[in-house]
Amino acid sequence: MTSQAPARAGRREWAGLAVLALPTLLISMDVTVLYLAVPQLSADLGPSSTELLWIMDVYGFLIAGALVPMGVAGDRYGRRKLLLAGATLFGVASVLAAYADSPQTLIAARALLGLAGATLMPSTLSLVRVMFVDPAQRGVAIAVVMTSFSVGTTVGPLLGGLLLEFFWWGSVFLLGVPVMLLLLVLGPLLLPEYRDPQSGRVDPTSVLLSIGSMIGVVYAVKETAAHGFAWTTVSAGVAGLALGTWFVRRQLALTEPLLDLALLRDRVINTSLGTYLLGMFAMGGTQVFIALYLQEVLGLSPLLAGVWMVPASLGTVAGSMLAPVLVRRWRPSVVIAAGLTLAGAGFGVLGAAGPHDLTVLVLGYLMVALGLSPMITLCTDLVIGAAPSRRAGAASAMSESSGELGVALGVALLGSLGTAVYRASVGDGLPTGLPAGAADTVRRTLGGAGSVAADLPGGLAEPLLAASREALTYGLNVTAAVAGAVTVATAVWAGLRLRGVPVTRAAGPLDAAAPGAPDPSKGPDGSDGSDKTDGSDGSEGQAVGRTV
Repeated sequence: MTSQAPARAGRREWAGLAVLALPTLLISMDVTVLYLAVPQLSADLGPSSTELLWIMDVYGFLIAGALVPMGVAGDRYGRRKLLLAGATLFGVASVLAAYADSPQTLIAARALLGLAGATLMPSTLSLVRVMFVDPAQRGVAIAVVMTSFSVGTTVGPLLGGLLLEFFWWGSVFLLGVPVMLLLLVLGPLLLPEYRDPQSGRVDPTSVLLSIGSMIGVVYAVKETAAHGFAWTTVSAGVAGLALGTWFVRRQLALTEPLLDLALLRDRVINTSLGTYLLGMFAMGGTQVFIALYLQEVLGLSPLLAGVWMVPASLGTVAGSMLAPVLVRRWRPSVVIAAGLTLAGAGFGVLGAAGPHDLTVLVLGYLMVALGLSPMITLCTDLVIGAAPSRRAGAASAMSESSGELGVALGVALLGSLGTAVYRASVGDGLPTGLPAGAADTVRRTLGGAGSVAADLPGGLAEPLLAASREALTYGLNVTAAVAGAVTVATAVWAGLRLRGVPVTRAAGPLDAAAPGAPDPSKGPDGSDGSDKTDGSDGSEGQAVGRTV
């Protein structure tokens, strides 16, 4: 067989990459803007603490649960087709969320957004592999896609804060509509269609089992944290665990499993996935309280709150860009452990913040972002690099699922912990003579003290606001302290288990063209990946209706 140099991408492919960056940018923006909208949303819809947490985390849970099946669906039915279908659903769900008139409606809209997001993420990376066959160009293209997530976290608070300064809370969801319309117009012109004729079918039972098990367990955790033990919550948790067990057994029995569990036997893969999940668990659990602290404790407007979140977002960009540079000199285990240790110190700084410590908050948040971002980049690269080339798509979906699941679990578990701390603390500081309904509202809803105080005389309003601010600060302190302990423990665990991984194995996408870096088109053993079915060999029948 004659070896041929891989085709190099032209202007149309690079223009298509800009189109692919749109959904990845929007997915990260959709999370950050919602954090700023929490106070206005709470005042308008009056969700309970549990409903508010569902609004925040149902998006991430459904993304995590549906990533793998949506990746398989893209392989079978066409990745561009799935990308455009997801863009349509995302736009419709954004409008539903923007004009939701009840917590239940908003939860349902956020669930649809999660399903749409799950179609966008795997389709984007897999299309990049088809469009950029040359390893060096593909490395740059993947770096652009990865950076777009960080840029979204930077731009999201600014745009969200600006919108919330002049419009109602639902306006933050409408950001997704023009972006998805642009994707629908330009996608068919600039993106190739791709499907793998050898891909397995999507097993509907496995899809339902994976999502059902996740929701059952999380519902039990949140309800127990909010209301204590009850037969309904215990039953939901047991049912979720049973469905999860059934899911695993089914994957082991199927000839074409939805999730190839054999990948998890690899030490590098399972350690990287676990590290990624735990790091994002710590981050997700504190972000809600950081946004509440800026607005409810310090009294900043949504726009100013967004401005003060920018340093941490820029830290995420800087950390991501530094990761491939650092692993040229130090092993990935050292870089990951050092970054997590820095993040743990940042959580410690957040744990010491008082009710008026803006500088302390910004510094701690920046340290967390700088420490976690290299871990995210390197763990993702380790997972994809350690997997056989024919399973790179599944490994990528597992990595994305791990990160999304970590954030959602952090919001659910650490968010529930912080809420419980807030409720216990605010009850001790409420002034006497407060109407019963007002007291219940303050205890039940995070960030609801401001709207309640507006209807009270000064003699009751000021003590009420002071008690709420102290309680929210204490909730942030406790949540950050737990997140810091988890992060430091993860640093030790990951540093020990990954210490045998050589520097060259961690060469990330940004280093794809560096001398001595492994060829991304080859497997980890150096083979030519002749068994791959990802379409990167350009074989006929795998890139269908290609427009580039």
